[in-house]
Amino acid sequence: MKLHINGQMVDVPESVSTVVELLEHFELTGKMLVVELNQTILQKEEHASAALSEGHKIEIVHFVGGG
Repeated sequence: MKLHINGQMVDVPESVSTVVELLEHFELTGKMLVVELNQTILQKEEHASAALSEGHKIEIVHFVGGG
């Protein structure tokens, strides 16, 4: 399945059907991040139920500590 992720077209396996599965695929589980799906910011509780389809636009912003 092709998704627009952070401005780039990315192929992900067909087994990735929700936002939480996408985050697991990219090994981002447990990180502090914000996910936007088709211009709507999702609450963390919505990640498991937010279904993905071909062509969806996703922005993933994760925070990095430092000083």
